Amino acid sequence: MPPVPPEAAAQPSRAQTAASGAAPWPAQVSVREVGLRDGLQILQRVVPTAHKIEWMRAAHAAGVREMEVGSFVPARLMPQLADTAELLAFAKTLPGLVASVLVPNLKGAERAIDCDADAMLIPLSASHAHSLANMKRTPDEVVADIARMVDLREQRRARTRIEVGISTAFGCTIQGRVEPDEVVRLVRAVLQAGADSVGLADTVGYADPRAVGELFAQVRAVAGDRVSTAHFHDTRGMGMANVLAALQQGITRLDACLGGIGGCPHAPGASGNVTTEDLAWMLERMQIATGLDVQALLALRGTLAQWLEGEALHGTLWRAGLPRSAPAGHTASATVSALKVSA
Repeated sequence: MPPVPPEAAAQPSRAQTAASGAAPWPAQVSVREVGLRDGLQILQRVVPTAHKIEWMRAAHAAGVREMEVGSFVPARLMPQLADTAELLAFAKTLPGLVASVLVPNLKGAERAIDCDADAMLIPLSASHAHSLANMKRTPDEVVADIARMVDLREQRRARTRIEVGISTAFGCTIQGRVEPDEVVRLVRAVLQAGADSVGLADTVGYADPRAVGELFAQVRAVAGDRVSTAHFHDTRGMGMANVLAALQQGITRLDACLGGIGGCPHAPGASGNVTTEDLAWMLERMQIATGLDVQALLALRGTLAQWLEGEALHGTLWRAGLPRSAPAGHTASATVSALKVSA
């Protein structure tokens, strides 16, 4: 056996980290690219379908294995996403890709099932005011809709998973404070209604790491691993810190958007998702495997910047560039390569 380099030996093992009392970092994290829906929905321009397909193809080549490709909302309300069915059809040609769509109501769920989407994401706002603005229904009315969507899936014997995203879980620009107890109540309600999983979303960038840790701990206490996803906006510069807090609560599925674009039309100031390329780089530096090729993501970001000329893109890695060498004892690149081969 070859000798262990001194600098590698100095790296604490996961067992040592756990023994020290700190929460161990996960070995692997799944990153869902949401730019094709959450990123584009806030823009006034309509990106050509051909560009979206190239985005999907390049992201898949960079190791992305889950994408939110659009939303089944009326085209007159959101023409940016009118080609969702076509994008879902293309997604089926990419090996191993899990394609999800956002659906606002029963009709949207019918279309998702008709198009054989792998998953449908149903937004449920923990803020009563945001729910009325965004969904035109109260949170409890949306829960009742979710139960009907579950019934529809069972009647159709469809394989489409139903995921509920609890938006404005950490606060709302319209209502202000959102009580954690209300978030927990809604998590319980949607799981009782038959949803497969739930995620928490900081729709307007109000969260901080302590709030993230405490709320995810509360919801996981009542729902366990069925609370599976964290969705953060970097509106006030705390997106990455909030990611770390979620990881420490056992969350291993994260939403992110290439170039950090995105936002909610009914949540004033909700700009900027966590940036996919920055997130992938941070996780790689932490030796947390994602299967993502950071350099390929940066190249795709450059292409996106050309398509969206005049729009504000965010993130820092594209400005600073990759360092010339990895830190001592760094082994994530080998893990990433292994994941890409096995995918």
